[in-house]
Amino acid sequence: MSSLSPAPAPASARATWLFCAAVFVSAFLLFQVQPLISKAILPWFGGTPSVWTTCMLFFQVVLFGGYAYAHLVSARLPVRVQGGLHVILLALALATLGILPMSHWKPSGDESPVLRIVQLLGVTVGLPYFILSTTGPLLQRWYSLLYPERSPYWLYSLSNAGSLLALLSYPFVFEPLARMSEQGWMWQLGFWVFAGLCVTCVLHLRKVRAPVSNPTTESLAVSQPPTIGQYALWFILAMSASAMLLATTNQVCQDVAVVPFLWVAPLSLYLLSFILCFDSDRWYRRDLWAPACTLLIVGVCWVQVYGQRAFLPLQVSVYFGALFAMCMVCHGELARMRPSAQHLTAFYLTMSAGGAGGGLFVALLAPLVFPDYWEFHVCLAAGTIIGIVTFYHGFGWIGPDVRPPVAFTLLAALLLAVVGVVFADRLNEHSASLAVVRNFYGVLKADLEVRGGEEVKSLRNGRILHGLQYTQAGWESIPTTYYAETSGAGLAARLLQERGRPMKLGCVGLGVGTMAAYGREGDIVRFYEINAADVQMAQEQFTYLERSPAEVEIALGDARLSMESEPPQQFDLLVLDAFSGDAIPTHLLTREAMEHMLGHMRPDGIIAVHISNLHFDLRPVVAALADEFQLASVLIDDRGKAKPGDLSSRWVLLATDPDVLQHASLANAVTDAPARRVLWTDDFSNLFNVLR
Repeated sequence: MSSLSPAPAPASARATWLFCAAVFVSAFLLFQVQPLISKAILPWFGGTPSVWTTCMLFFQVVLFGGYAYAHLVSARLPVRVQGGLHVILLALALATLGILPMSHWKPSGDESPVLRIVQLLGVTVGLPYFILSTTGPLLQRWYSLLYPERSPYWLYSLSNAGSLLALLSYPFVFEPLARMSEQGWMWQLGFWVFAGLCVTCVLHLRKVRAPVSNPTTESLAVSQPPTIGQYALWFILAMSASAMLLATTNQVCQDVAVVPFLWVAPLSLYLLSFILCFDSDRWYRRDLWAPACTLLIVGVCWVQVYGQRAFLPLQVSVYFGALFAMCMVCHGELARMRPSAQHLTAFYLTMSAGGAGGGLFVALLAPLVFPDYWEFHVCLAAGTIIGIVTFYHGFGWIGPDVRPPVAFTLLAALLLAVVGVVFADRLNEHSASLAVVRNFYGVLKADLEVRGGEEVKSLRNGRILHGLQYTQAGWESIPTTYYAETSGAGLAARLLQERGRPMKLGCVGLGVGTMAAYGREGDIVRFYEINAADVQMAQEQFTYLERSPAEVEIALGDARLSMESEPPQQFDLLVLDAFSGDAIPTHLLTREAMEHMLGHMRPDGIIAVHISNLHFDLRPVVAALADEFQLASVLIDDRGKAKPGDLSSRWVLLATDPDVLQHASLANAVTDAPARRVLWTDDFSNLFNVLR
């Protein structure tokens, strides 16, 4: 099989290397800014996976706009006018360059998160990202005009290689070694370098003397104008891969952590498939990748039904393996159908439209149409169909006079049935729930279940348990799960109650309102909750809030932003538990966050930090905060399960006054601090430092 990326002639080596550098740098910056800006704004919107999905939607739509610009100007304007217009846009971007958002863009709590994120991104990175997105197709088109005897598609592989390097270097190089502000100015410096390279490429357009018909020597290229059917196939294949990318990222992030690495890994696989498929036709074989796609999707179905407690790396590998195989099939077929260089910009425009379509489906349409994360199962079904059709097409089994062997037909029906059964299982699970609410922050489900012979009502976001309440008469006000009386939060509450004075209790994270069970007559229990759907569930499906004799207050919005804007609350106890499973809202564990929280505490108050986690050890972070502010600390490792609704938990109690933690109820607490310290700030935090 011949390569699709012939080496350029030595006579034009200097110009070729210039175009290579411009394309590579633009692609690097294009994909480096995605995790950078997403991480910068993630804390402002609750640390939910939807932040990344919304950012990706914005980037895909702007990418489509950039490709549309490249297609229109290359088709309608003389080549030198194209260059001049591009230089003007570059000058505008450089004059307004500044990608990190200012503090006034922080949400107030009553606006649409999606709209706020889109507005924020448009103001900060909108114009630079638009210009970068035009570079790939535009410079490839200019290159084909300068050297019409060569294929420009090898520059597309180079572009994807730059994108992949940007993504892989962010979590492993830039994020752990540079502060957010330093990352911002380094990116801006890179944009200046890109602008210089791009202007130099424009100067080479003087060598283009006349319009060129752009013949190509590629044996696989399409010589005739693309048909409507080809445009439709380009769009469908690009949309399917894009939707699978975002749906898989959502599925994994909601159960592990919303961190750049779990954004970068699937996006890197997505780009790698582009690199392989457009670099050479030897990488993509229908008879290998189509069956791999369908079989790995069946593996995902197994994880969905039976493997939820399997080894986490195995689960993630199955998810990402299915994503990569599906992307290889979709992008491999796109590479097979690529047109001649004359229709290059139309090809890229259609692919980018498909990518934006996938983003619109997952980020906007699915939350409006589906009450649960069913878009992932729709993508699994689409991937299975694409894999089967591609496999059949490779053997010539698709046509009016050709029929596939019966065994393969039965196997295809079985594969589709497996995906259908898993989807039906999710539908049944949904219909059996007491209540389901979906919004930007996830899907909340209230269910009845039995634990240790006792009926309880539960609240979950995905697999993550947010709270339990007994339904048995007389047990409704018993605190459960991580807030049982033997937990760190429970012990702290009982300790403070012994003082005999009214207590003011603050809780970062509502759940089902379990901590209200510790409120007494004359007490005030103030909850901070960013998700209005959680408040709805706690009030309508659970009774902790209404049964509490204390005065219950609920502040809707991000806890840290709320505390920054309100007067000192004088809390006796502040319970910090805004974590959704193993997702870590790092902005609540920074030096600046702790400083704000201490401003709301009584001198003899206690801050209880919930650090139970499967994948991350947060104790070094809390220990560093204790050292920074000279706080006494103890670790409460609660392994007891006195009642069926109790769960094991780990809490760290912090106090300004060391005597507060010298109490008989804390006699079994661990007082020795970990040897390692990891201090997070608003400008620097890295979860790899605390990975177990």
